[in-house]
Amino acid sequence: MMLHRLIRLAVSAGVIAVLLAVTDLGDLAARLRGADLRWLAACTAGIATITCLCALRWRWVARDLDLPLPYTRALREYFFATLLNQVVPGGVVGDVARTLRVTQPGDLRRAAQSVVIERALGQIATLLLLALGLIVSLSIPGGIIWPLWVFAALAGGVVLALATRVMKKRSGPNAASFFAPLWIVLRKRHQIALAILTALLLNFSFYASARAVGTILPLAAFFTVIPMILSAMLIPLSVGGWGWREGAAAVLFPLAGATAAQGVAAGIAYGACMLLAALPALAFLALRPNSAASELISKPS
Repeated sequence: MMLHRLIRLAVSAGVIAVLLAVTDLGDLAARLRGADLRWLAACTAGIATITCLCALRWRWVARDLDLPLPYTRALREYFFATLLNQVVPGGVVGDVARTLRVTQPGDLRRAAQSVVIERALGQIATLLLLALGLIVSLSIPGGIIWPLWVFAALAGGVVLALATRVMKKRSGPNAASFFAPLWIVLRKRHQIALAILTALLLNFSFYASARAVGTILPLAAFFTVIPMILSAMLIPLSVGGWGWREGAAAVLFPLAGATAAQGVAAGIAYGACMLLAALPALAFLALRPNSAASELISKPS
């Protein structure tokens, strides 16, 4: 486990080192030094609001699974999880922690289902917005010109997702039944509406980080380039998405008329805002030191 975390840390550091080596450091430094605090505040507030909405989404999913989870508890655990995901390699340690911390005696399965399905709802909404954005951008003359490698990468992602689903089906009825509640949740309009709202706010938060470093992305990029960049953070070989997020931004920003340095600067600003937005977890720890701090430290391991 420790070796895996060290590898992820090394990958994040390595990718960032490569980006710094090929990026215009003067432009990058100037943009970060002159970052607009108002847009940084908007980005941080947006991410913090997303955490609050995700906690509500998690509570609704838990309720559908007959898992008792008051909103205040869900909010506290979600902030803990977000902070852990930012500072511990892997990106899912926080989710494992909140699963364990809300598990009822002898009922780990439902707690795990609630966390996995809640995360899946967010990814589905992001992919829906991305698909809609691509369809619209392709139908508008003079918009973003998409190179073939973008569609190849997206097709590869779809194939991988389908292959994963097939493997889960072949793994037996237990795996299929684990994800069965997802289809029940997807039929509930309030869940879909909340997931789409959260995805839009997520896009806005990254847009705000780009504005903070002096980059104005077109509307087409809001629905296409930004979701692709944020999806890169899901690659597990990183710490808090660092490296992959900046790398994806460096590659994709030129498609929207910006520079690679602007993309890296936006990614760094966004990462800093993510960490700031997770700091309320420390306030929860201070308010409930005996019941929360020891579990937060011990459970994930």
